[in-house]
Amino acid sequence: MKIIRKVAVKQIVTDQSKAKLRQEYDLKIFKLEQECQQLLFEQKKLEQRTAKKKADISAKFQKEIANRKDHIKWYKYKIEQLDILPIGNEISDGEVEAMIDIEEGMNWDHIMEQRSIVIKDGIITKIT
Repeated sequence: MKIIRKVAVKQIVTDQSKAKLRQEYDLKIFKLEQECQQLLFEQKKLEQRTAKKKADISAKFQKEIANRKDHIKWYKYKIEQLDILPIGNEISDGEVEAMIDIEEGMNWDHIMEQRSIVIKDGIITKIT
C-alpha cells in the first residue's frame, strides 16, 4: 500500500540564495505597490461615476490598500531578516508531499519520523 505524507524542504543559505530571495521579495513589494496605486485609481474612478455611498466605496478600497501595505511591511521585515541571516544556516522552504510504500510488519513510528529534503543553490544535497 502507498501513503502520502508531508516532507519538510529546507534551504541552506548562500550568497546566491540570499540574492534570489531578496529579488523575489523586492518583486513582490513592487507588485503590491502597483496594486495600491491601481486601487487608488479605481477608487477615484468609481467615486466620480457614482454620487452615492462614497464613504462605503472609500472604506472598502482603504481596507484593501491597508491589507496590501501590511504585506509590504511583512516583506520588508523579511528582507531585514535576510540581511542578518548568516551564510550556511538552514531555513524552511515549505513542504512537499511524498509517496511512501508501506507493508504489514513495518515500524509505524519509523515511517512517520520527521523527514526533510535539504537544498543548496537549487541542488538537493540531502534527503533524510
